[in-house]
Amino acid sequence: MRTTSIVINDQLIQTAMNLSGLKTKKEVVEKALELLIQMVNQEGIRTLRGKLKWEGDLDQMRTDA
Repeated sequence: MRTTSIVINDQLIQTAMNLSGLKTKKEVVEKALELLIQMVNQEGIRTLRGKLKWEGDLDQMRTDA
């Protein structure tokens, strides 16, 4: 890990800390970055909707033990 200096809106950080229950600015920034990455990855997956070919029988899969 490296130390990075950034200028961040104090009100935004404080609101994020209050809403999330996180205790430090570092935790808030890391959580925000994790959520951003997760959202972008999910959007990438959503673009595949309806484009993948499915082979199999869902009814049979649901009843197999």
